[in-house]
Amino acid sequence: MDAPTNSPHYDVVIVGAGFAGLYMLHRLRGAGFKTHVFERASDVGGTWYWNRYPGARCDVESMQYAYSFSPELEQEWEWTERYATQPEILRYVNHVAGRFDLRRDIQFNTRVAAAIFDETDSRWMIETSDGGRTSANYCVIATGCLSTINTPNFEGLESFAGSLYHTGEWPHHEIDFSDQQVGIIGTGSSAIQSIPLIAEQAKHLYVFQRTPHYTVPAWNQPLQTDPKTQHSGRKAYGYDEDLTMEEIKADYLGLRQRARKTFAALAFTPNPRSALEMTETERQQEFENRWKRGGLPFQGVFRDFAVSREANELAAEFVRQKIQHIVKDSVVAEALLPTYTIGCKRLAVDTGYYETYNRPNVTLVNVSKSPIERITPAGVYALGREYPLNSLIMATGFDAMTGTLLKINIQGRGGLRLHEKWAEGPRAYLGLCLAGFPNLFTITGPGSPSVLTNMLLSIEQHVDWIVDCLEYLRDRNIAEIEPTLEAENEWVTHNNEVASDHIRNSCSSWYVGGNIEGKPRVFMPYVGGFPNYVEKCRNIAATGYKGFVLRGVGS
Repeated sequence: MDAPTNSPHYDVVIVGAGFAGLYMLHRLRGAGFKTHVFERASDVGGTWYWNRYPGARCDVESMQYAYSFSPELEQEWEWTERYATQPEILRYVNHVAGRFDLRRDIQFNTRVAAAIFDETDSRWMIETSDGGRTSANYCVIATGCLSTINTPNFEGLESFAGSLYHTGEWPHHEIDFSDQQVGIIGTGSSAIQSIPLIAEQAKHLYVFQRTPHYTVPAWNQPLQTDPKTQHSGRKAYGYDEDLTMEEIKADYLGLRQRARKTFAALAFTPNPRSALEMTETERQQEFENRWKRGGLPFQGVFRDFAVSREANELAAEFVRQKIQHIVKDSVVAEALLPTYTIGCKRLAVDTGYYETYNRPNVTLVNVSKSPIERITPAGVYALGREYPLNSLIMATGFDAMTGTLLKINIQGRGGLRLHEKWAEGPRAYLGLCLAGFPNLFTITGPGSPSVLTNMLLSIEQHVDWIVDCLEYLRDRNIAEIEPTLEAENEWVTHNNEVASDHIRNSCSSWYVGGNIEGKPRVFMPYVGGFPNYVEKCRNIAATGYKGFVLRGVGS
């Protein structure tokens, strides 16, 4: 694909203007690279632009789900809740874009259709869906891990006469479900967040559940109160202890340093003891303490939670007992009990989810053994009957980690297409670069810790590594960087080895592509832990980019 002679050329083109794309743009600007961003949405925000369903909020506490690169930004922004809602996160992203004047280099409402490497000039040729063409020395894919929605191919879906929604592409206006019979398919994180709020509004809510999900309470609360009342109600929960916002901001750097030393890049201290070495009374007390604290740190209840099936089962049984205690109808409670290992699917964080099934206007339709037969013009036909609906919500998740990249026609050296390279599953060096695709970088791509961590710190680590790399190449007049196939193979093998017996890889989940029909079953994120991964990346850079081929101008 040749670019017209008058087409613009940049040092770097970035695809995506979410958290990753914005920080990438900011860092590249500061390093003196001429940069341009393409974004398919009408504004910044990435996943927080699209996911506007009722109850959408982050499952990482807001004081940690924020950029760390600017101390001034950390101090000036005031979060209002322990777990920020989607509107508040979007306001934060817009604040960042405005504060650092980022929009002037972003082209909105523009989808990248193709990215093809020109071997003659060592540059990427970018084609957008509107026919525009651009070239760049480097291409950075910052499209996020959860940005292509998954809509199962239900028979008759197109015939549904009511209103159809997907949680991952929710309308930008408020939806009123009052006096409506509403159906929601799926019980993953977005459903767990939205079901309690929809149930409060709908005449009746039918929840179609194939697989029950583990979720722990968020115990969300406001962070802002009357400023005259010092500390009162302003607990920010720094995970290590009940810190106030003022205390965290007084040592924000310390919080970040603690986070970077943990497996998931979250500042909380896992229990150093084994579940198996404690008495039953001690275990139950620790479970209760973690449950009362709530949130993702529940997974740190014991050090062997993720490596011992016996210890994991103790935690899983504790949550099942909580479900049976909360849900009054024993048949419904039984249907809500997950039987797989806890943590192999991403743990959800909720507000009143299980309690919602005690409402008289909520019906759980258990389709685990007998799947939904079809969608009709009037509703959903399952278990031998039709459930009449005014609105149907697809809470069916995403084609995670690879879906968006594979929607772009990405061609590398010798015309190698990405979908050909990934025909048997994604392969990448460090989750950052791909053999056969010079000068292409993927932020939080498959093979990196990404979705198993606090994404903000993982994004910043990747962006900083990429910018340091590009400065290294520029200073030495090097035109291309590309991982060797050997290094890529070694990393894929290492990724598979650390995941082989890990709890995260013990069931079918979107981590392995289990929610997408026909997708190769490969455990995609790196489960070796954030500190270990960062050290490996640091060592590779320190040795002159071991595992990469560096080619000078014209070579």
